[in-house]
Amino acid sequence: MDLDTLLSFEWGAMAPEFIILGVITLLTLLDLFMPKDIDRRILGWIGFAGILAAIVFVVLSYFDEGGVTSILFETYRLDSFAKGFKLLLLAGGALVMLMAVSYEPKEGLKEYRGEFYYLLLAGTLGTMFMASSGDLITLFVGLELLSLSSYVLAGLRKKNLKSNEAAMKYVINGGIATAITLFGMSYVYGLTGTTNLLEMQQILMQTRAGDMQFLLMMAFVMMFVGLSFKLATAPFHMWAPDVYQGSPTPVTAFLAVVSKTAGFVIIARLFITLFLMTPAAEGQNSMLFSLKDMLAVLAVVSMVVGNAVALRQRNVKRMLAYSGIAHAGYLLVAISSINLLFLFETMWFYLAAYLLMNIGALAVLQVLTSKEDSADLSQFAGLYRRSPVLAVLMSIFLLSLAGIPGTAGFIGKLGIFVGAITEPSKAYVLASVLIATTVISYFYYFGIMTQMFFRPAANQEKITVPVGIWITVILCALGTIALGIMPGLALDFYNGNLDVLKDFFAPGR
Repeated sequence: MDLDTLLSFEWGAMAPEFIILGVITLLTLLDLFMPKDIDRRILGWIGFAGILAAIVFVVLSYFDEGGVTSILFETYRLDSFAKGFKLLLLAGGALVMLMAVSYEPKEGLKEYRGEFYYLLLAGTLGTMFMASSGDLITLFVGLELLSLSSYVLAGLRKKNLKSNEAAMKYVINGGIATAITLFGMSYVYGLTGTTNLLEMQQILMQTRAGDMQFLLMMAFVMMFVGLSFKLATAPFHMWAPDVYQGSPTPVTAFLAVVSKTAGFVIIARLFITLFLMTPAAEGQNSMLFSLKDMLAVLAVVSMVVGNAVALRQRNVKRMLAYSGIAHAGYLLVAISSINLLFLFETMWFYLAAYLLMNIGALAVLQVLTSKEDSADLSQFAGLYRRSPVLAVLMSIFLLSLAGIPGTAGFIGKLGIFVGAITEPSKAYVLASVLIATTVISYFYYFGIMTQMFFRPAANQEKITVPVGIWITVILCALGTIALGIMPGLALDFYNGNLDVLKDFFAPGR
């Protein structure tokens, strides 16, 4: 590739990625050369400012009316889908960074606090590449950048045995999942002879699918199974509770929200692009429609297992892990119903709501567990007497997670429910399971509220909340209420399903 070709690309499309990459480099050098006695929290604030700058550039890209921008021979695409989900990923990264700045475990993080921040940024950068990927290679590089950063972050508390266990289990399960995903990708590459997603789609549409139906089905199943490990959907969820429990709380928030969002992004990029218009056999519907029953079964299993097992948990991190499995099941309902009039908008809004309520709940949990190093349910006992504001804010997050009207979680579940029962999906069984399992979730969410308001506190000491946590929980609470009352506020940042779908398959300029 010559210099003229390189200069001809619209590199401004990658401005958010360049900002994050520049901040990672800066933080690495500062951490290396700064005197040991200087508090490394300043690096976290620099990282937070870098994420805000990247968000500004993503918002500015909404005013570009030139359509889809692609560079590096369609390996990187900036379309409506990428813009919308990058906004979520960066917002999640910013809130997690605020939690990380305020994080102080019992044994301290003095020796490796600096790497905490730039590894979080590196993982966020990987998710951004996944959102804009137009090629299997770019997509896989982003996936691995996210995965490798997450493995290290999960075991960052090097003197904590549970953190060591979390890192080991995450590396083993993540490595297996990556291998299965890559094997599935290799089948599609072998059948099409290209790694470009749009070129793959055109070849699969023009080829007699009946001749390769079995291999394509194998590719679909392997890629979905591999990515299901990343999403922690049942029955591929067994690593999640242990990893969530053992990881530092900001890392738990990162895995629960940013990493999970990136997983759904990659599923949409791969399966909508490759299998939506590929016929399952001559004269039949698309392969994605023909396999939706498999997705529906995984959705039901995830909703039932996640909510049923969460009922028995006393460790709140494990409870939220199983809750996250159930929420992944709710999102699989939207995907398996394949109602394109609702799909992208519903998925985007639900992930936005999940981001706010889950990060907010984990931020409150971080404050309560900082001294005791225990996430037992009893830590919430008497919280209303110790810190009324914190108890009220936590209640907002729990009500939203439960899907109570007036919160973002309710609007998100309502969107999935409506998409499931309307034409052409008419997935009444899925919608019924969604409602039934949501009712089950009330028991363990309200169990935490019972502890906060109706149980005596073992320690009457007032709770000191760091500035970063206050900013996080207040922003999350305001967002949860605002999206529950005025959901159009969020959807103003979203171009609508039809525009996103049109951009999804449009060639870049």
